[in-house]
Amino acid sequence: MTKEKEERNFNRRYAKEYNIFRTTFYMFFLYTVVFQFFNIFYNYTVTGRENLPKDKAKGRYIYAANHVSIFDPTMVVMAALTPIAFMAKKELFDPSEKLSWLIKRLGAFAVDREKPEIATFKTVKEILQTHWSLGIFPQGGTRPYGKLEDIRKGFSALAKTAKADIIPIAIADWDGYPKLKPFTRRNVNIKVGKPISYKLSDDEIIYEWCRQISEMADYENLAPVPEKAEIKEEVSV
Repeated sequence: MTKEKEERNFNRRYAKEYNIFRTTFYMFFLYTVVFQFFNIFYNYTVTGRENLPKDKAKGRYIYAANHVSIFDPTMVVMAALTPIAFMAKKELFDPSEKLSWLIKRLGAFAVDREKPEIATFKTVKEILQTHWSLGIFPQGGTRPYGKLEDIRKGFSALAKTAKADIIPIAIADWDGYPKLKPFTRRNVNIKVGKPISYKLSDDEIIYEWCRQISEMADYENLAPVPEKAEIKEEVSV
């Protein structure tokens, strides 16, 4: 392997990387590893799948969830049952990170939280030209407490740039990482909200996402109410 490959910057990924081989590996990993792991260690439910787009090929979608643990990307995919490329902090792509190999193979791409780059927007555009969707966590880092505040506004800009509707996913009733005691299971409920149109204003998108997440996860919603009159709760799917 050349030094250039070793030092690849994963903030820039291309549509050709999200091919049938990566998709097959992704879905195989979902059903043989992820679901089995949660079946063993968690009492979990998935509700609201009727809100998912009926024909994903006819639109572009961004799955946006609250962030409580490192397992959140897997839980979002468990709910969506579709390949999703997640935006992840650049530190996770360092070769010294234990999960970096898997994160790269599952199609995630790196982002600098302090200084977003043009490459991020180009990558988003490339991904959404394929049959894959995009996954983001508007809270930034993990915040395992019931409050929505300091939401990063970049996700609404991404939705508008890509012309992609947002699917809110709430991770509710999370009570921690697996216990090592036999026959002891943790709890979590994964809930799919109604699609939010990218055609709304930035403030409306953020407010509507916060509203749905707070209602589904029983969170305190600290997002300001937008000045515009009425929020449209759903779009045609």
